[in-house]
Amino acid sequence: MPSYDLANRLVVGVASSALFDLRESDAVFREQGEEAYRAHQEENVDNTLRPGVAFAFIRRLLSLNDLGEPGDPLVEVIILSRNDPDTGLRVMRSIEAHELPVSRAVFMQGRSPYAFMTALNMSLFLSANGDDVREAVAAGLPAGHVLGSSYADDLDDPELRIAFDFDGVLASDAAEQVYQSGGLEEFRAHETRNAATPHDPGPLRDFLAGVNRIQRREEERRRTDPDHPSRIHVSIVTARAAPAHERAVRSLKQWGVTVNGAFFLGGIDKSAVMTVLRPHIFFDDQVTHLQSTSRTTPSVHIPFGRINET
Repeated sequence: MPSYDLANRLVVGVASSALFDLRESDAVFREQGEEAYRAHQEENVDNTLRPGVAFAFIRRLLSLNDLGEPGDPLVEVIILSRNDPDTGLRVMRSIEAHELPVSRAVFMQGRSPYAFMTALNMSLFLSANGDDVREAVAAGLPAGHVLGSSYADDLDDPELRIAFDFDGVLASDAAEQVYQSGGLEEFRAHETRNAATPHDPGPLRDFLAGVNRIQRREEERRRTDPDHPSRIHVSIVTARAAPAHERAVRSLKQWGVTVNGAFFLGGIDKSAVMTVLRPHIFFDDQVTHLQSTSRTTPSVHIPFGRINET
């Protein structure tokens, strides 16, 4: 088999717990133990798993491969799972039943699989296992903990909408540390003084850069096909407000990344915006924000920075 290079692709790792609703299987494991879990998965190997929190996001991300050449996809999704190969059969058969073009997987029989992220050129790993995600982030890797229940996807909607918080997600948490130690006025003064100095990148800056590469492919397609729709819409939704907004905007520009929309909410509950924006995934570093958004929006906690150390 010829070598398959991941270097120029947007590679996302996803645990089966993020892709599918595994609450029933997990309950068997917790209440009856590993052998009962293995028997349950074998008995249900042809019982297709229902979509989980990240399913709509992953399905739509993979649909963007029609912008590439046949056999040369722009997006690669790889399963990173604590299952062993035997219990992982149900996961792979469910992927096939849902017609997801996912063919690569790593099964680790109870061990955390995040250590393979760098080897597989991943710019994002999603899991419902909070311990795995925290260990990955502590190792400097871009990982997120999916929250909430499965999401009722609208199959007639062709867009992929992605929303990011800014500090602690796209940017480092240095400014958030100023806010935590000095309060709102010191934070605003600090960001105004440093408006021309870009933030250090945060854990998901490279993932956004990968999404932007695909957006540029869409722009190229529209130059030859004006009727081709713009399917990707990226927003930042942040508690920042003027005058602290300027440094965020300048940082994005100096990093060479772009967003289509920006919401500088100044403390307004983010869930109110999410119900209108309807992103297929939202990334934030603070659980307090996600407690409300996860009721209606596929939400992901990025346990990065000092605020997540306690």
